[in-house]
Amino acid sequence: MKTHLNTLFVTQEGTYLHRDGAAVEVRQEGKPRLRVPLHNLDGICCFAWDCTASAALLAACAEADVTVSFHTPSGKFQAATRGFTSGNILLRRAQYRASEDESLSLAIARNMVAAKIANARQVILRVVRDHGSRDEEKAARLSAAAEQLTHRVRFAQAADNLDSLRGVEGDAATFYFGAFSDLLTNNEFVLDARQRRPPIDPVNALLSFCYTLLMHDCRSALEGCGLDPQCGFLHRDRPGRQSLALDLMEELRAPIADRVALTLLNRRQLGHKDFETRENGGVYLKPDGRKTVFAAWQERKQTEILHPLLDERISYGLLPHIQARLLARHLRGDLDGYPAFLTR
Repeated sequence: MKTHLNTLFVTQEGTYLHRDGAAVEVRQEGKPRLRVPLHNLDGICCFAWDCTASAALLAACAEADVTVSFHTPSGKFQAATRGFTSGNILLRRAQYRASEDESLSLAIARNMVAAKIANARQVILRVVRDHGSRDEEKAARLSAAAEQLTHRVRFAQAADNLDSLRGVEGDAATFYFGAFSDLLTNNEFVLDARQRRPPIDPVNALLSFCYTLLMHDCRSALEGCGLDPQCGFLHRDRPGRQSLALDLMEELRAPIADRVALTLLNRRQLGHKDFETRENGGVYLKPDGRKTVFAAWQERKQTEILHPLLDERISYGLLPHIQARLLARHLRGDLDGYPAFLTR
């Protein structure tokens, strides 16, 4: 079992990362600010325009299987460095064959989409259970949305081609995000519609940023077990697109990313002061807001749950790695189907 490790997030401009023995040292304004042993890390994420890393550190990270990724301050992925591909060629050949076979792709994608919708439904039902008595009208709207998602789980399981499955996923997203404002107990924020490019309000900005963090974790998990993050089953091939990482994200969006976003807003750990509107009309997190998200993200990753298939207690931080390995076992023929994660 992979030990739960941490991700080092760098947000300050002018940061220099270098190797210090078996550790990474973070220097700012020429002074050492932090030293972290590499064996305690599974990734380094830089969210700054002016963040550099020494060649010696990048080599050490590659050898230690620590992915180093570079993002814009708003979270857009730019580049990543990693070591030699792990795993064996037979696994990747099996992955490529399955991706090119629509029936095999559909079987995997159906499980992923059905789990995504079911997990979104659980987020709604949790709010109804915890807060429904305070506002019966809101609880009724949320219960109606949850009922629609119940139907979409069945529709996803019965989809006979990838296009119809994507249609079911789109319908489910409309119902889920249509109810998202009712999930917010902080009335300062609303979500009228999900919009990514650019995000048009603070809730969209926060969701997009959390999905960027989840993408990093999913891509690292897939690479760690020898799968190709660019070759997916639900999301088809496109140059530069991490299609399999997007696939793996689907079932994890609601229990990890959405729950982090809801917690930060409902506990008023983020406010309008933590967001800014830029010339393109997009809304983005400010530096202090991003730091708040990073802290909440790490806390969520260390929260333990009972994995329904393994019947073991694991942290959310391990979940992408476990699901990636279960997918690899299915592609090798060790499991009859891909067991997507279902939250309780």
